[in-house]
Amino acid sequence: MKISEIATLLNLEWYVKADENREVIDGYCSDLLSDVMGKAPSDSLWITLQNHKNVVAVASLRDITGVVLVHNIAPSEDMINYSQKEGINLLVSKDNHFELCGKLYKIVRK
Repeated sequence: MKISEIATLLNLEWYVKADENREVIDGYCSDLLSDVMGKAPSDSLWITLQNHKNVVAVASLRDITGVVLVHNIAPSEDMINYSQKEGINLLVSKDNHFELCGKLYKIVRK
């Protein structure tokens, strides 16, 4: 499913639309960068509360479709700028980790 469709279904707020037609085939939820570097699948949507540009670097390294910040956390200016530079979609959800992961699971794994 396209990230734009997921963003609409989950009522996510866009901060960087790098490629709104990019496919999402999986999801990953973690706040540990080392965990994501070692285990997150490519073409996934990464759910986290980490709000700094190193998140974007890891997402780029793992070829992650997009990053979603939870708890309505607005991304830092550095994170937005780096996300634009690296071509990583960046979104925000009002939901917490648990709620958003459950909703995403139902959409992606239907």
